[in-house]
Amino acid sequence: MTNSNNHIFITGATGLVGSYLARLLLKKGYRVRALKRENSEMDLLGPDAERIEWVTGDVLDIPALEDAMEGIDQVFHAAAIVSYDPKYLKDMMTINVEGTANVINVAIHRKIKKLVHISSIAALGKSKNGEPASEKTKWERDKNNTNYSLSKYLSEQEAWRGYAEGLPVVIVNPSVVLGAGRWRQSSTALFKQVWNGLKFYPTGGNGFVDVRDVARMALQLMESEIEGERFIANGANLKFRDLFNQMAKGLDKPVPTVKVTPLLGGTAWRAMWLKSKLTGKSPLITRETVRSATETAAFDASKSEKVLNFKYTPIEETVRETTAVMKETGGRETGLLAI
Repeated sequence: MTNSNNHIFITGATGLVGSYLARLLLKKGYRVRALKRENSEMDLLGPDAERIEWVTGDVLDIPALEDAMEGIDQVFHAAAIVSYDPKYLKDMMTINVEGTANVINVAIHRKIKKLVHISSIAALGKSKNGEPASEKTKWERDKNNTNYSLSKYLSEQEAWRGYAEGLPVVIVNPSVVLGAGRWRQSSTALFKQVWNGLKFYPTGGNGFVDVRDVARMALQLMESEIEGERFIANGANLKFRDLFNQMAKGLDKPVPTVKVTPLLGGTAWRAMWLKSKLTGKSPLITRETVRSATETAAFDASKSEKVLNFKYTPIEETVRETTAVMKETGGRETGLLAI
């Protein structure tokens, strides 16, 4: 399905994964059209923003989606809200679930040749008995699931519905995405916390992947004949302490030395909750973030390695390059990794 003359449409192109994907597509010679809100920040795209054909709207604006997908061959759906603040539950259900349903419906109507849905490991089931979760690990309703997890699971159901209705679909499930970006947002904020002298480290661990690897895998799947399948994108399973130590070394900062136990974490999120009520600002730490940080999750990326012959960027390299960019920007301006 490789054809650099194909006209590609991207949702979420101003976000972390979407921006790296858009830059990769432009580098490969694809024509790119993308959706943006009136006030969207364009900094993650650098000078490439001017090479994209923009449509103003969002995934809830069906007429805008209809216009955006006219004459389009393939679609990457990367738009989503990521939050662990309970007050954003409604927004996540609206944008992540209803928005995906809209994209799928319009793609079917426009007879799109293929759609790649950028999902998350949050839409997968949890690893059990020490075994890493795989593409076959079923998501289950559980009181400990985050609201974000629920929204991504339900958005995947819309993607699978589209496939059942005849739309060629493939899904990518990235783990925690690392790379340079807006230092105040998303997983790139981890680097900012270490830059600011983070003293605490949680006891848990998770899967991590280079943002450029997510973009490369999404494009490889689009260019393949594969459909009706999902692929985990995970470069390595690491303890948070080990990751933070790598970041601290790269940033010439002290390593975190205070362990965040469940008791300490519980005290912290309650204090942050009270502070948010008094200030009106979203808390930096929530019950969900504490639970996630004190649990250990692991993911099996062997399917992508075997089926796609995919080679992941070592996380040590990702951290080294990202911390170098952060030092260049002084931890203030948006940073970009080379594609």
